[in-house]
Amino acid sequence: MKLYSTNNLNHQVSFKEAVFSSMPQDRGLYMPMVIERLDEDFLTNLGAYTLPEIAFYVAKHLLGDALPENDLQVIIKDAINFDAPLVELEENVYVLELFHGPSLAFKDFGARFMSRVMAYFLGENEKTLDVLVATSGDTGGAVALGFLGVPGTRVTILYPKGKVSGIQELQLTTNGQNVRAVEVEGTFDDCQALVKQAFVDGVLNQEFRLTSANSINIARLIPQTFYYFNAYAQLLRSGKTNVIFSVPSGNFGNIGAGILAWKLGLPVNHFIAATNANDTVPEFLRSGVYQPKPSVQTISNAMDVGDPSNWVRIRDMFKTEPAELGKLITAFSYTDEETLDAVQKIHLSYNYIVCPHTAIAWQALKDWQQDQPTGKSAGVFLSTAHPCKFPDVLPEPIAAEIVIPVQVKDLGSKQKQVTTLGKDFEGFKKYLLDNK
Repeated sequence: MKLYSTNNLNHQVSFKEAVFSSMPQDRGLYMPMVIERLDEDFLTNLGAYTLPEIAFYVAKHLLGDALPENDLQVIIKDAINFDAPLVELEENVYVLELFHGPSLAFKDFGARFMSRVMAYFLGENEKTLDVLVATSGDTGGAVALGFLGVPGTRVTILYPKGKVSGIQELQLTTNGQNVRAVEVEGTFDDCQALVKQAFVDGVLNQEFRLTSANSINIARLIPQTFYYFNAYAQLLRSGKTNVIFSVPSGNFGNIGAGILAWKLGLPVNHFIAATNANDTVPEFLRSGVYQPKPSVQTISNAMDVGDPSNWVRIRDMFKTEPAELGKLITAFSYTDEETLDAVQKIHLSYNYIVCPHTAIAWQALKDWQQDQPTGKSAGVFLSTAHPCKFPDVLPEPIAAEIVIPVQVKDLGSKQKQVTTLGKDFEGFKKYLLDNK
């Protein structure tokens, strides 16, 4: 498998190099040189396959000879060992539950796969692999658990101070071992900027072997395609063949993986990018002008991104046919008040509790369906995190009904360990150099 930088087609690397370097020095992102359509027989008979079987088939197709098949099977079996059920709430409205992994968020798919790929490629006595990750909420927890105790690795998680939920913060700061947490006095965009600048800093690259666990890393993006294929497989078993996906979108890695699945042949009719007040992409799709803006804090904090990194990947997949991008994707944005209203409507209509990110995806799906012919497509909205992570922002009567998973109950007994830094790069650089 060969990959290229979105900023330079001639800059080509192996999958292993892309995984470890994470981001090209030209500040592009890595993408596969070739995205070949999956076998038609596989696509037609998806309903006959389990999630691990789908994951192995898709990964093998994309990665080619990057890993031996037997080793890839072992990685898939270990990483994708939880379910992603599709739940029907009403006719043509389904929720895809992606929160059944260890950190209770969809990021477990990417983080667990990536950590095991990195551990596989790490040779004995090699220099420690320093994994830098910026998180607006759920990425950090998934990465922390994915890499916890993995030999030869050290993880540094940056998160915006005061802008993640209490449970999310405990997931970031109570791990110890090879995982450390840094709260940054700024926004997620500031955290992401620090990580990106570290990758192109000459001194840090001499001192450390740096890589990223954010969705800028191609090893995070590939496994997120698995649950789109698996959702379609579940629909096929119910006799459904037309589907649209509504995706909570912050850094646009999640919907980017869906579009990659579509490029691989998954028959998706349409994608909905559902955002909060951080509406850079909806504004672009309306105006044709891409204008990053400072992120603003919302109750759907994992989507508080004003300059989504993965948008360059999405645009790159349409570089030869840019007009098709607007035909495939519709975007909606919602205020906090509209988000809470959606949470309450879902609870009232279905006796079902969702996190604020999921509520936005449901509202976007319902708004899109209003303008479409009835009975045409199964609408699937992605539930990206367990609602127990957001008890402080959900209406109290609804929050009181949430069944708290065991792993969350155990967090309260653990000791918080965190370093506070400003958003200046020199301060972060000093921290890394002083804590080698």
